[in-house]
Amino acid sequence: MGDTAAIETALKALGAAPDDGLDIAEAALLLAALDRPALDLMPYRRHLSDIVGALSRLDAGPEVAPRAMALAGVISVEFGYRGDTETYDDPQNADLIRVIDRRMGLPVSLGILYIYAAKAQSWPVCGIDFPGHFLIRLEGEDGSLVLDPFHGGRVAAPPEMQDLLRRLGSGEDVRPEHVRPMTAREVLLRLQNNIKGRAWRAGDIERTAETLRRMLLVAPNFAPAWRELGVVEGKLGRIRQSIAATERFLMLAGDEAASLEAEAFLRHIRLQLN
Repeated sequence: MGDTAAIETALKALGAAPDDGLDIAEAALLLAALDRPALDLMPYRRHLSDIVGALSRLDAGPEVAPRAMALAGVISVEFGYRGDTETYDDPQNADLIRVIDRRMGLPVSLGILYIYAAKAQSWPVCGIDFPGHFLIRLEGEDGSLVLDPFHGGRVAAPPEMQDLLRRLGSGEDVRPEHVRPMTAREVLLRLQNNIKGRAWRAGDIERTAETLRRMLLVAPNFAPAWRELGVVEGKLGRIRQSIAATERFLMLAGDEAASLEAEAFLRHIRLQLN
């Protein structure tokens, strides 16, 4: 695309689109392109089309099991995508451009490929807000299956999900909120949250702020990101930006306790202008 401003404009347009009209793969490519605005995205778009074409040729039918087998076969076998078990925390794993280059990534970045390919077949599909390990739910006329994109698209039945919770250090049972369906926008936020969390843990406050701003391009009304951005901008000494972000949070927030905390923060940060 060659121009950061043009990429941001395209992302804002996607951010204004309704959830069911948001092109999840295009948005993820554009988010990754912000780190390399001169890169030609057409080969990556053609690659996504190749995945869709390969899946279309299989004619998997209306039942969910053949659809799941076709989806996993195309993405993990034919195109060779896999979870990065060796360097899981590598930031490249949350960057769709590098995921395509390397054919490996995080559960959520790989899940975007699965969701994109399935939606192109008009198959009902969504992300699952499972703690610590992104999953997808695929549907057919005879029911639904939960799939694990990180492990070759294999079926994650309730015992496997329970085992995942145990391995993630949780002693609780799988509950309805663990399998809550996610919108495409929420999936993109989860992808960016991986990048933001790694930047924050590494002490890269500037990268944290930049990632929050990117999240808000695709989800301009996502109040928690405005709240975080206000705090991070304050840490960077950008007081006016901190005030603006916090005021935006207060316009959007419906949580009375969070609003009271933000108002106290706002009073504190405004004193730094004097």
